[in-house]
Amino acid sequence: MIRRLTLRSVAPAALALAAAATLTVTTAPAAHAVGESSKCTINFRNFGGTINKNGWNLRTGPSRSYASRGLLYRGDKVTVLCSRNTWLYTQLPRRSKSGLPKGTKGWVRQDGLAELGG
Repeated sequence: MIRRLTLRSVAPAALALAAAATLTVTTAPAAHAVGESSKCTINFRNFGGTINKNGWNLRTGPSRSYASRGLLYRGDKVTVLCSRNTWLYTQLPRRSKSGLPKGTKGWVRQDGLAELGG
């Protein structure tokens, strides 16, 4: 029997393989290199993202109870350094639309990112 492959049957596996090929994940405790990393559980390397919300808080820790360092807006770029649950510890690769300087680090909720890539 000849099985016909369709885009629908191949796409999920191809996407998973592509994501695995571009994403390097290591487990904690190696996150000590990122500063506030004692809160991290998973570390990432060269993992970029784009904010998809307006007025998204860049926080000092991984929950809404931490202070905001400032706001990020749709289209702002971040580099993801590590994560804890649904929070990502990030660094700004360039000045944000709200004026936060390049290199600023902080935590954002992962549902505020539109694109992730290596």
